[in-house]
Amino acid sequence: MNAAKQKNVRVTLKRSLSGRLRAHQACVRGLGLRRIHQSVTVPATPENLGMVRKASYMLEVEEAS
Repeated sequence: MNAAKQKNVRVTLKRSLSGRLRAHQACVRGLGLRRIHQSVTVPATPENLGMVRKASYMLEVEEAS
């Protein structure tokens, strides 16, 4: 087992999904966000960070412990 602690990021939806590209909506939903001002903590994996990067204009991201 890997003893290194996995990093997490806290992602908050700041803008509405309506009228956005379907791929961007799918990324936000894939992160587990449904409503404006909802926050989730996700592991900082390359897959999750790619989804965050794609829809970054709608999200607020901060490092979580």
